[in-house]
Amino acid sequence: MNRRASMLREMGLAPVWRLRDASGATVDSPPAEAPASAAVAADVAPVAAAPAREPAVLPARSAVLPTAPPLLAPASVAAEGMDWAALEAAIGACRACPLHERRTMAVPGVGDRAADWLFVGEGPGAEEDLRGEPFVGQAGKLLDAMLAAIGLARGQNVYIANAVKCRPPGNRTPEVAEMATCQPYLDRQIALIQPRIIVALGRPAAQTLLGGEVKINAARGRLFDRAGIPVVVTYHPAYLLRSPQDKAKAWEDLCFARAALAPR
Repeated sequence: MNRRASMLREMGLAPVWRLRDASGATVDSPPAEAPASAAVAADVAPVAAAPAREPAVLPARSAVLPTAPPLLAPASVAAEGMDWAALEAAIGACRACPLHERRTMAVPGVGDRAADWLFVGEGPGAEEDLRGEPFVGQAGKLLDAMLAAIGLARGQNVYIANAVKCRPPGNRTPEVAEMATCQPYLDRQIALIQPRIIVALGRPAAQTLLGGEVKINAARGRLFDRAGIPVVVTYHPAYLLRSPQDKAKAWEDLCFARAALAPR
């Protein structure tokens, strides 16, 4: 079994079928529905194979949708015009909201600074706070498996960031004011990277990127526009660890994002 097949099984998507992509080459792909199991990814038992078919990539239910006017509170930090060194130094020294009071390290982001793909989560967890890198715990391992399933890898044409750069106490969901305060940092990262597509991992990230209330189930399968960059909304890996039955939906979302890459 090759590495991609192993990663798909780690995501809880088994059995793996051999399909053909647009170029005619064979690729590994999971079924459209995940196994009905409460176990986490590594413990999902294989199920009987069905007739081979492509995963149910969600159709675009509309053309690229404009984002609503931002509903977040006014930001209190300035990052416009900063280069990477200045931006990361500013994030590391930021005291603009109470999140800095309990942090061990700020977590700017990690990856290829000229990446086509930008993945945005909500905020650092305990391990990220200690190491200064996003998505390094169990959710990070699942994210790496998700990336591998569509032929991507951390740091290779991929940049990973969060809506807030400091850990919220107890890993709670970031508050609107906290996301608003940090938003200029994310805005500047997007301006520097110029990604071809952005994947919002979870509701807080989607709300930060799109400027309004977002419901994941309603937003899936739609292309949103953020200053000319397509945005696709899917589940946060931490949610998928708690709800493995939705991993197949996340696979569909990633396939949808891959098909929607904006041309250079």
